[in-house]
Amino acid sequence: MKAVPVFEAKNRFSELIAAVEHGDQVTITRRGVPVARLVAEPANVAAITNQRQQVASALERLRQIRGGLALEGDLKAVARAGLD
Repeated sequence: MKAVPVFEAKNRFSELIAAVEHGDQVTITRRGVPVARLVAEPANVAAITNQRQQVASALERLRQIRGGLALEGDLKAVARAGLD
């Protein structure tokens, strides 16, 4: 959990919201005393977790499809050949 002074929270609000969307909690302080806390909505946390699981599953499927295939030659040469 991050602790952020009020004046800093005002300047970095979008960044703090993004952190909260990724599961962090942010405590806003005034003169070192906690006055507020930013936390994600439970439904959003579940949606983000589900999205991360879907991405991980897709990556695993791609690894399985690849199945040990390897490019012959260097990547730049392969890319140039694909442009022809």
